[in-house]
Amino acid sequence: MNPSLTYYACHGPISDPGAHSALFDALPDDVADLARVVQGITIHVFWAERYGYKFPPQRAVELQLRTIEKRLAQTIELDPRPLLEPRALDKKLLGNCRDHSVLLAAMLRQRGCPARARCGFATYFLPDHYEDHWVTEYWNRGQNRWVLVDAQLDNFQAETLGIDFDPLDVPRNRLLVAGQAWQMCRSGAADPEKFGIFDMHGLDFVRGNLVRDLAALNKVELLPWDCWGIILDEQIDSPDGLSLLDRVASLTTGAELDLDAVRSTYADPRLRMDGKLLSYVDGGMEQIVVPVS
Repeated sequence: MNPSLTYYACHGPISDPGAHSALFDALPDDVADLARVVQGITIHVFWAERYGYKFPPQRAVELQLRTIEKRLAQTIELDPRPLLEPRALDKKLLGNCRDHSVLLAAMLRQRGCPARARCGFATYFLPDHYEDHWVTEYWNRGQNRWVLVDAQLDNFQAETLGIDFDPLDVPRNRLLVAGQAWQMCRSGAADPEKFGIFDMHGLDFVRGNLVRDLAALNKVELLPWDCWGIILDEQIDSPDGLSLLDRVASLTTGAELDLDAVRSTYADPRLRMDGKLLSYVDGGMEQIVVPVS
């Protein structure tokens, strides 16, 4: 098998279900069915009230659960039934696009299907805007290609947003991986101020997603608000920094990747998350220790 396919068919420290791997045993193999399982046990924090559920503030801690092992532990704490059985709204685990994406990637990897989470920007949430977003990318053996899947987009969200494509095969001009967004902003093809979420936007925001996407391609799928290394640099326009980030973008823009280059570039201490990071928690920055091996 292609070394890249072999690499992404196995778990990393974040996606490994660990003590809860048996929960995946009875799950289907079909990607569409797996996406429905993800939607049946996870509820997006920004969509909860639209579904009709106002979660108590203390449940917000669920958003800080990085590893699939911990997320599965909390999932069955809320509702011990098999994962195939959809939960009531108040029994679903709070998450976001990253959590939907990493969970689907974990389920696929458990079956030996090459899969990875991708961090970038979607064009389908707001008009004339590139929204901070994560999806899953998996190897479709029948079609011999990498396919983007937005496991967050259930029927309700797709109808609400007027989605005009199949969420199981997201067009690559509708979801821009972060490297493509970086190149567009650097070349002047797009306005960096249109990339981000809420009041957070600009080239420094794109930089953060670029580095998080590189980490995810090294099977270290961190939270959207986790920061380390060059992400924390106050200066965005240093020649050395821009050159490094341009290289990251060139390596991560397409679906077909040079895995050796992706892995060796991530070894740069400015890019690699070494086990410690700063994360936004309750409105402030906290130092967090995260498993990386």
